[in-house]
Parts: sequence; structure tokens; C-alpha cells
Amino acid sequence: MMLPLALLVLGGLAAAVAPRLLARAEWADREPVLALWMWQCAVAAVLLCCALAMALSAAAAWEAVRGHVFAPAPRGVVEAYALQGYGPWAGTVAAVLACGAAWTAAMLTREVRAARAQRRRQRSKLLVRSPRLPGEVETEGRLVVLEGERPGAWWLPGPAPRLVITTAALRRLGRRQLDAVLAHEQGHARARHDWLLHCSSALATGFPQVPVFAAFRDEMHRLVELAADDVASRRFGRLTIALALVELNEDRGVFGPCPAPHAEVPRRVDRLLTAAPRLTPARRLQLTAAAACVPVVPLLVALVPALSVLR
Repeated sequence: MMLPLALLVLGGLAAAVAPRLLARAEWADREPVLALWMWQCAVAAVLLCCALAMALSAAAAWEAVRGHVFAPAPRGVVEAYALQGYGPWAGTVAAVLACGAAWTAAMLTREVRAARAQRRRQRSKLLVRSPRLPGEVETEGRLVVLEGERPGAWWLPGPAPRLVITTAALRRLGRRQLDAVLAHEQGHARARHDWLLHCSSALATGFPQVPVFAAFRDEMHRLVELAADDVASRRFGRLTIALALVELNEDRGVFGPCPAPHAEVPRRVDRLLTAAPRLTPARRLQLTAAAACVPVVPLLVALVPALSVLR
């Protein structure tokens, strides 16, 4: 029973330490894509610890599960795990972890269904405001212009994703600013940020008592916007996308003395205008490799008995 407990302790340490380390990282705003990668690796390590502990506990408790988990393994490897000595708590631990896995899947399913229902409602409203012409075929990446007094632009994901922009935004934005906004929204679409937001929201909703999942969700919402800003700024310049953000949001009270909604927008504008230098390529490669190694640690811990026999 020591190995599953060690994995659970390792997962708990990762859940406690990773948010603090990433919160102290001064480079996160300069390298949002790298920060996104590190958050995903940290959460994947936590989930992997739980999955491996569940598999080993279930294999110790039930012979049928053991046959599937250790099906290709030699007899010596199975004996090295000493599954018979796990005790009566193995079944309870496996059942609790299995319930957690089922709850995670249920939360993710609910999140995806809710997102699809919301997209259907948005598309229905969009068809009312911008009806399809006779013979017009729904195409991917279609640009839809809506009459509206408030400037706005957003990407509507789905089977046939499209970019929606209001006439007020067209009147207020210059040509390069409009292109920068389009590049920002296309950056979201190409990176599939919607799926990342769904997964983080599902974990935070399903396990509100686990701080790492709440921090994961909050950081995902912030970092995906920074990453999309960088996509646009690399093509059209930081000043262009910063001015576009101001034009799109100044009528919403975002830049007032007490901005409540869209509080991240002024910070995004400040970040674009200050233009902090990026990390060096060598440093980015080093951090990327270090993050990729984090989910490997639980695998190595779980494989220690097998490796001690096979070496």
C-alpha cells in the first residue's frame, strides 16, 4: 500500500507547490504560452498521480483488474509490487479514486454540453440578427458583421467557427487595429483555447475544495488572452493591439477609477505598452523541458518496482 500512498502524497505536493511556484514566476506575463504549458503539465501530474494510485489499488483489491493492469508484465514484475500486502484498504482507496475519476468525467461532460448549448443559443440569435441569404452555405471562418451601437468582436467556436464583429467596432477601429483584433480572435481559434477553458472550468467546478484547480481555471482565462494578444502583436505591433483594446472597451467603464467588469483589460494594455523583453530561446527551452518532466515523475515512481526487477 506504500506505493499508492506515495503517489497520492506526491500529487498533493504538486497541487500545493505548483500554484505557488507559478505565481512567483515573474516571466509568466512575458511568456504566456510557456506559462500555459507549465500549468497544464502541473495539473496533468496531479491527475496522473491519482490515476496511477487508483490503478495499483484496484489491482491489489481485485484479481480481474490485476489481470488487465499487469497483463503484459512478467511474473517477477507482478511479485515486485507485492500487491497481496496492500491490505483491506486497497479496495476503499480504489473506489474513492474511481468515484473522483467518474465525477471528473461527469463535470467535463456537463461543461462541454453547456458550452454547446450556449453556442446553439448564440448561433440562433446570430441567425436572427444576420439571416443567411438564399443558397448561402455555412463555411468555416466566416466573418459576420452585426449592426450594433457598442463596439465588439468575438470568435464563435463550433463545427463551422466564425468571427463576429459589430458595425460600431468597424467605425471605431482603423484598418490595422481591425486586422489586429481579427488576428487576436484567430489566435484563440487556432490554439483551441476553448477546450482549455472547458477543462479548467470542469475541474474547478467539480473539485472546489482543491485550490490548484481554481487557480488553474483563473490563470487559463488570463493567460489565453495574453497569448492571443501576443499573436496579434507579432503581426501588427503592440501599440496597434493596445489601441484596439482601448477603442473596444473604453465605453464600458473599464479604464475608470473603479473598473469592475473586464478588470484585466487595463493590465493587458499596460503589458502591451511596457513591452517587457522575452526570455532567451535557451531559457524557454529549459523551462519547457523542465515542465515536460513533471508528469514523468509519477510514472517513474510507479515503475520503480518494475525497473528494479528488469535492470
